[in-house]
Amino acid sequence: MRDRTDPDTVAYLESENRYADARTAHLAKLRDCVYDEMISHIKETDVSAPSKRGEYYYYSRTEQGLQYAISCRKRGSLDAAEEVLLDPNVLAHGLEYFALGNAVVSPDHTLLAYSTDVAGDETYTIHVKNLETGELFAESIPNTYYGLEWAADNRTFFYTVLNAQKRPFQLWRHRLGETKDALLFEEKDERFELTVERTSSRAYIVLDIASQTTTEQRFLDFNDPDGEFRMLLPRRQDIEFSSTHHGNWFYLTINDTARNFRLARVPVQAPTVDALEELIAPRDGITLEDAIAHQKHLVVTERDTGLIRLIVEDLDSGGKHVVTFPESVYMAHSVSPSEFETPLLRYLYESMVTPPSVIDYDMNTRGSTVVKQQEVPGYDPAVYETGRTWATAPDGAKVPVSWVAKKGLARDGQAPAFLYGYGSYGISSDPTFSSTRLSLLERGFVYAIAHIRGGADLGKPWHEAAKMLTKLHTFTDFIACAEHLIAEKFTSADRLAIRGGSAGGMLMGAVVNMRPDLFRAVLALVPFVDCLNTMLDPTLPLTVGEYEEWGNPQNEPYYHYIKSYAPYENVKAQPQYPWMLLRGGLNDPRVSYWEPAKWIARMRATRTDASPLLLKTDMGAGHGGASGRYDKLREMAFDYAFVLDAVGISE
Repeated sequence: MRDRTDPDTVAYLESENRYADARTAHLAKLRDCVYDEMISHIKETDVSAPSKRGEYYYYSRTEQGLQYAISCRKRGSLDAAEEVLLDPNVLAHGLEYFALGNAVVSPDHTLLAYSTDVAGDETYTIHVKNLETGELFAESIPNTYYGLEWAADNRTFFYTVLNAQKRPFQLWRHRLGETKDALLFEEKDERFELTVERTSSRAYIVLDIASQTTTEQRFLDFNDPDGEFRMLLPRRQDIEFSSTHHGNWFYLTINDTARNFRLARVPVQAPTVDALEELIAPRDGITLEDAIAHQKHLVVTERDTGLIRLIVEDLDSGGKHVVTFPESVYMAHSVSPSEFETPLLRYLYESMVTPPSVIDYDMNTRGSTVVKQQEVPGYDPAVYETGRTWATAPDGAKVPVSWVAKKGLARDGQAPAFLYGYGSYGISSDPTFSSTRLSLLERGFVYAIAHIRGGADLGKPWHEAAKMLTKLHTFTDFIACAEHLIAEKFTSADRLAIRGGSAGGMLMGAVVNMRPDLFRAVLALVPFVDCLNTMLDPTLPLTVGEYEEWGNPQNEPYYHYIKSYAPYENVKAQPQYPWMLLRGGLNDPRVSYWEPAKWIARMRATRTDASPLLLKTDMGAGHGGASGRYDKLREMAFDYAFVLDAVGISE
């Protein structure tokens, strides 16, 4: 089963696909209807908010009928003639899968270094395009990963490459026209991965070396491509930090004195642990998430009771103020400035009823300009309402649940509901907008997000409360959220569908084994359900780096604990499994395709009911499924039609 090229493996997966298609053939009309609805709420021909860099305005645009966004720019004015930098629709012609990784313009705006993945395995090949002539340079660099930065000479760039386990472990320097690249750094500890990025000040290139719990950073003068990366701060086990540069200082959000981080700074010329100077002390209940420097301001992002707050500091006067938002449940995050000198803070804002907006906030005058709000044809936000309710976990923890529905929803338990969860790696599931969700809301659904432990929805401690030997909190929190929605009469168990992907797919498997009676339908996308066997095999991608999230099952306490919740190990002969649809990707480097395949086989062999149990494997893609935007909508329409059928909605 592990040999993706074995004809028997391919035949097995294709037979599962045919079976899923046959079992859902009666939904063809409903799928088409849902797909058409999704398309109707998208402005198919559209332009993104422009970003000014030097003399150019950079943006992307979509065209009706085309799968991928086109990268463009204009010089001097938005009224100038358009220059197409890259058209993925051309690059993807004849390919089953196409993804653009890096796309970075050189400092003098004459060259574009970009990378492509044509299999879905997140292994990218770098190409370089001359933007003045439109020609490609002869060289290409295979086996690379996310992250690429140019040096000031416009001839040199830095990139990372992958080892056999798909870990970005080496930093290389490439100079145009030269045939031999220089290896600058190799990370031998298999827990750590490399990323490379430029500071918002544009003065330095930073090499970030990080595991799930520990950070080290080194930096290089942007004007010295042949120089050495100097140590910013060395790794210290279980201490994480991120950095931004301004003048003579690096500003750090760091959790060395408290798990929820503080803000400190360290001098560029002599950055040492002993030289750290505290600027914002850690505070109970508030997690510092990030800091971004502008020429005159510092923008600090913090999370309080699950909501984002942006704090602006004037670096000359020391004065601070908070950016205000119009709703009580929302998502906002700042964007690194495209020009360091700008007094404009660009941030993205949305809620479960408000489409995403790109906003420029003048940090001097405190005035705001909406640069771009996603246009959603046929959508009236006044028809919908959003809120937050709190479930009580078995240990007494209060778990937030964000929800959206049409106004006037009757709290009689009769409405269908769709509950999403993730809860791992400290990744927050924020209350964001989705136009595709309207197909559910218009049919009377309540759509809810469970902000369960394991994510960082309530800050860093929320993550650490459900990992390693406390991971079960993630699953019991989700069950508590489902029970709360039922108790509050948002829905009932026979009308409740749930969804999760990747580690969220593991969540789906765990809660289905624990409480199969609580859910009517389950969407488990690229689900990490064979987690015990995967974590026992260090040759697989990501495994060693995951030890700090799940624990190493080579050690007996972790073996037994992971085994206690691993979905594959805990399938039982239960009479009431929900309707289930699983998705996998043949080229997935994160969750191997055989995990959902093994899981569904064991469920079929063990369960005692006859509810639909389907597997769809994308034979030409990876972790993210189809790459084209229309293809993604087709997949989503298939999934939603399955859920609608499960709760008794036929049109």
